Amino acid sequence: MKKTILITGATDGIGRATAQALAGDGHRPILHGRNAEKLAAVAAEVGGEVRTELADFADLSKVAALGRRVAEAHGPVDVLINNAGVLRTSQPRTASGEDVRFVVNTFAPALLSRLLLPALAPGARLVHLSSAAQAPVDLAALRGERPLEAMEAYAQSKLALTLWSQAFGQAHPEGLVSVAVNPGSLLATNMVREGFGMAGHDIGIGVGILTRAALSPEFATASGKYFDNDAGRFAAPQADASDPAKLRAVVEAIESRIAGYL
Repeated sequence: MKKTILITGATDGIGRATAQALAGDGHRPILHGRNAEKLAAVAAEVGGEVRTELADFADLSKVAALGRRVAEAHGPVDVLINNAGVLRTSQPRTASGEDVRFVVNTFAPALLSRLLLPALAPGARLVHLSSAAQAPVDLAALRGERPLEAMEAYAQSKLALTLWSQAFGQAHPEGLVSVAVNPGSLLATNMVREGFGMAGHDIGIGVGILTRAALSPEFATASGKYFDNDAGRFAAPQADASDPAKLRAVVEAIESRIAGYL
């Protein structure tokens, strides 16, 4: 059965390769990117019943506009793959002073997920890209009140999204699946090449687990869980996921930040 699948950050790396795989299997991808020329080129390359959406995830007002456009024009959506992410950048702070890693990697996917709720098909899946790099979240840094080094911010932003996915899945026990996935460490993406100066491992490792998370029966009851593809199994994320007070504090901070766009 053909699925309508929105993939954020689909002009490079795992997002692009996953879009190619899903379109090749006959699904209907909606590709998101922030560069119009690259987005058009990838859409032509992917082919099939592909559609495109342009938005800069460093600007939550544009994420909100994207969510509303997709909900109105492309629904029902069967799968959202929140793949867009950033590690190192020449502009680590947004115009409002926030760390761009938290905005792109945490706030944007949480906001987009919430805005798509009315347009999700029964049994829809929200697949959030996490990472093996997870670190306890500094709430002051999350709020933009304290600067962090790039890797610190990235690891904290990925745990924050993982915690949010866990809480969101628990709050919606029926009707959808919200799952966080570490697609594999140090895969051959621009992020790895630019951030670590290495070629990286076969990107197909990440494509395989994302397509499974999006479509396979093994993820149908995985809402609120975390899948570690390095270990090849569902696993416990960083320890804060098991601390109700820390989990609640992070989730409430995320919800507070995105509330004005809902």
